[in-house]
Amino acid sequence: MELTKEQLAFFDTFGFIKFSGLLKADIAWITEEFEAVFPMFEEKHDGSRRTMIVPFVDQREQLCSLVDDARIAGIARSLLGDDFNYMGSDGNYYTGDTGWHRDGENRARRHIKIALYLDTLDGSNGALRVIPGSHRLDDQFGIEVRQVSKSQAALGIAGPDVPAVALDVVPGDVLVFDHNLFHASFGGSTHRRMFTLNLCERFKSEALEELRAYVLLHSHYRREHYYGSAMLRSAGPARMVHLEQVDAACGDYAERTKDLPQLPLKALI
Repeated sequence: MELTKEQLAFFDTFGFIKFSGLLKADIAWITEEFEAVFPMFEEKHDGSRRTMIVPFVDQREQLCSLVDDARIAGIARSLLGDDFNYMGSDGNYYTGDTGWHRDGENRARRHIKIALYLDTLDGSNGALRVIPGSHRLDDQFGIEVRQVSKSQAALGIAGPDVPAVALDVVPGDVLVFDHNLFHASFGGSTHRRMFTLNLCERFKSEALEELRAYVLLHSHYRREHYYGSAMLRSAGPARMVHLEQVDAACGDYAERTKDLPQLPLKALI
């Protein structure tokens, strides 16, 4: 799969793109595998707040295969280049609202999130909302739109009333968005299922210390390696292209993070 020039232009302009039904034929096993991950850990989702596991797809070999899938890898190659980096995954049971935010402000390279929702959602019950064009950090709109993170105080409107696009989904749809894009969710239930793949352009050789610093931002997730064992164990040569840079730069993740403080998250690995 390779994105068309029109799809690339859409993503460049608006910062997101939706692929309706892209994984519809696979959604049964994807959902089964999703549900199999959470019992592997002690924390149980009780609906009181978000439960998150990081890394997520790395826990199950079949979920790891999504990194190799021609449809997913084709999207990534089109947006990030043939040697894109797999930067990890998170799996979630969401509860309630998520306010307006960006996942980063990256200027040196493009970072994207590929998101799969396992429930039917629209704007009334927790679908992802995005502000088109808000990923463009340095134009006037990209600067001024930062106000939405405090929309009531800055703009006099509540978060759910910020003008935005709600990306309705059914299981099997795939959403892709730039980490710089403002996004949120409102009105959702206490049991919304979603997981992501985080990918980026390869770091230039002179930026490897920046890569290490980026990885250490996740130091509160205690584990032996930045990647999960199933991700590395099941990797063939094609997948290793997307793991090798992080693996080489941060193979001593456990040693680097052992003395750093942990955050009080609900689900830690």
